[in-house]
Amino acid sequence: MEWPGLYNYWIAAFLMMAGLYIVISRENLIKKIVGLNVFQASVFILYISMGKVDGGTAPILDPRFTLYTNPLPSVLILTAIVVGVATTALGLALVVRINEAFGTIESDELIALEEAEDDDR
Repeated sequence: MEWPGLYNYWIAAFLMMAGLYIVISRENLIKKIVGLNVFQASVFILYISMGKVDGGTAPILDPRFTLYTNPLPSVLILTAIVVGVATTALGLALVVRINEAFGTIESDELIALEEAEDDDR
């Protein structure tokens, strides 16, 4: 079986849908963060795929080269990776605090605790 052209776009789409499914279907907050990271990785793959030019080389001015690959998507993805790591760390720190405060990291249990608190008022 031969894949249709541009299989990296198919991989990015599959990872996007897998990450979105994990976020929507799971109640565990850590699993939701993992799903967001999978979705984020798919966006990285998509942007890097769009920035690659077949036969292109690094943008080094030399008379031998006439076709260049745009470095901007790669630079933007490096920045996005740093931001992604920081937001993942923040999310995990919040999950730790939620677990310390409420004793659970399951979102349905947290909603039930909030509703029980509202009923007590």
